[in-house]
Amino acid sequence: MNKMTYTIDAKDKAIGRVAAEAAKFLMGKNATSFKRNVAPDVTVNIINASQAKVSEKKSETKTYSRYSGYPGGLKKETLGEISARRGFGEVLKHAIKGMLPKNKLRAKMLKNLFITE
Repeated sequence: MNKMTYTIDAKDKAIGRVAAEAAKFLMGKNATSFKRNVAPDVTVNIINASQAKVSEKKSETKTYSRYSGYPGGLKKETLGEISARRGFGEVLKHAIKGMLPKNKLRAKMLKNLFITE
């Protein structure tokens, strides 16, 4: 089989809308040969990730948490801080990762995702 390639332009689109479209392609839900237990042979390219539409309020109030496992190890960052430190690609990748199934196929699907600022 040949590898399908999808390109999504994130310019002036909400992050969630772009993430939902990318997750659908990565899972293979748009194909007639969709099987829940098989990661499809697709590539998803997202271009213009830094030009995605994010409101000023969302970049200040949306928080991402991570926990180290140690007492006092809960760290919180806002969307604006993460996009300044790691870029909008990381925010988009986090959104897509949350929309993919939580099983062994998730890592295989995420390997087929390429984001360019």
